[in-house]
Amino acid sequence: MIYPTARALLLIAIGAPVTAVMAALFPGLWAIGIAWAVMLVLLFVVDGLIAARIRSVDIRAPLTTEIGAPLHIGVDTEFDGLMMPQQIYANLGVDDRLSDDGRIAFTLEHIQSQVAGYSGVATTIAGRRGTGDIGKLWLRWEGPLGLAWRQTSRMNNRSIAVVPNISAVRSPDVKIFLRDSVFGLLARKFRGEGSEFEALTEFQPGMDRRSVDWKGSARHSKLLAKEYDTDRNNQIVFALDCGSEMCEPIDGLPRIDRAVSAALLTAYVALKSGDRTSLFSFAAKPEISTPFFSESRNFYRLQQEAAKIDYRHQESNYTLALSALSGRLQRRSLIIIFTDFTDPTSADLMLEAAGRLIDKHLVLFVVLEDEELSGFITKQPKTAEDVVRSVTAQSLLDQKRLVVTRLRHLGIDVVEGPHSKIGPRLINSYLKIKQRGAV
Repeated sequence: MIYPTARALLLIAIGAPVTAVMAALFPGLWAIGIAWAVMLVLLFVVDGLIAARIRSVDIRAPLTTEIGAPLHIGVDTEFDGLMMPQQIYANLGVDDRLSDDGRIAFTLEHIQSQVAGYSGVATTIAGRRGTGDIGKLWLRWEGPLGLAWRQTSRMNNRSIAVVPNISAVRSPDVKIFLRDSVFGLLARKFRGEGSEFEALTEFQPGMDRRSVDWKGSARHSKLLAKEYDTDRNNQIVFALDCGSEMCEPIDGLPRIDRAVSAALLTAYVALKSGDRTSLFSFAAKPEISTPFFSESRNFYRLQQEAAKIDYRHQESNYTLALSALSGRLQRRSLIIIFTDFTDPTSADLMLEAAGRLIDKHLVLFVVLEDEELSGFITKQPKTAEDVVRSVTAQSLLDQKRLVVTRLRHLGIDVVEGPHSKIGPRLINSYLKIKQRGAV
């Protein structure tokens, strides 16, 4: 396809009034206007015909990408012709999971080592999990005179799987939470701060003074401390609410995706610590319920199962979901529930369902702080709308604090924090529970 550039349209626009003035002053020169228009049309056609033609197009795209992480899609092209363009303008149509606009605009630059080669990279950030399709690629470039655009398109059938973000698992900081773990192929006893007494040992500097056995120390005339067998093989269930409340965005990504990242980070530490982990998702009804996985080599299976958690714009049914979860658990487990609550009625139902779980299991709630609501409250109001928005935000936060207080009165721990810190805070809570031997 060939069409005029802005330069060609500007020349035509300039020529029309000039020709009109000349024809009014000198009627015999009216033919100059026609000659001007014909010359521009001929130059436009010649420019489009001598412009380089595309020979090949190659798109480089990864098979998977993590939600919220930069995604780079490369495009390589080769051209035929004597007059190579200076720059290629590209527009790539993509699924709305890969870009909110449904397209990515970028440029292709000339490759110095190749006469007719051009290369460029389209960069975007995936905003939702699932399969994102790559659509049609549009390319356009100017002719050597700058009067004509030459444009072509190529259809693609590629797709990219958008999976949960586990960048925190690869972070060196996660090693801090694993520094007390011992790994290897040898079967051996793991001694630490568990719940089952293992042996007495001589007290060493750095040991917890509460572990001192005073009666044993009196009998043996030296200071002795108790060692316990570290609890392992506990069952950890990550229950993720994927209803309408959790589909609302926080800092550009849905709450459920922030929760999935924190759950996978904690699951990685739990697997490394010898515990068994499972995923459970629910909205109006239970959605996904995985078996219990053990050993860190099965972490990728947890990530694959987490990628299947869909976005449900439905009200969450806590009674049905938590009853179904309780029915499938055959032994005491740590249940970590990721949810959000603003409606008092649904919060009451959630509290009732959670109250039935704590008779047999240990329950931990994870609540993400809404930084947007906090911003409305702290912002200096300038209009009446700002005041209404601030009062409404304060009311919603007060309702949430009330529910959190009632949960704690039931004996349920609640982990709160911004999405950037919720993962480490949840790991700390998990490790404290493990050290107490509460599971």
